[in-house]
Amino acid sequence: MDAWLKAHLEKARTIAVLGAHKDPSRPAHYVPRYLFERGYRILPVNPRFAGEELLGEKVVGSLLDLREPVDILDVFRPGEALMAHLQEILALRPGLVWLQSGIRNLAFEERVREAGIPLVVDRCLMVEHRRLFPGS
Repeated sequence: MDAWLKAHLEKARTIAVLGAHKDPSRPAHYVPRYLFERGYRILPVNPRFAGEELLGEKVVGSLLDLREPVDILDVFRPGEALMAHLQEILALRPGLVWLQSGIRNLAFEERVREAGIPLVVDRCLMVEHRRLFPGS
């Protein structure tokens, strides 16, 4: 699994963050900031902050508003909210869907896998990046 994760993280350039947040104390802010500082382009998605800027990009209200390929979709939404985003995610077809620590929804996970989209669940992208790329 580690080699697979590392390969995805090495080739990825663009990470969309569903549920990105402006509050620096929230994981949905400091995890994308960490990734931004490691050279990834972050595309923040949150209807609450649509039109504002975060990490050098304009926040969009929906995944459907993204107009470019996404290598990784980093999800900061509660498990019970995931099915509401399923059709947008399937239309986006990211290279990898990453559900942050504590986020699980078995029906959602099954549908994403059935669509042929690789999936990581219940893991922190920042923690895994630090572990796989020490000193980065």
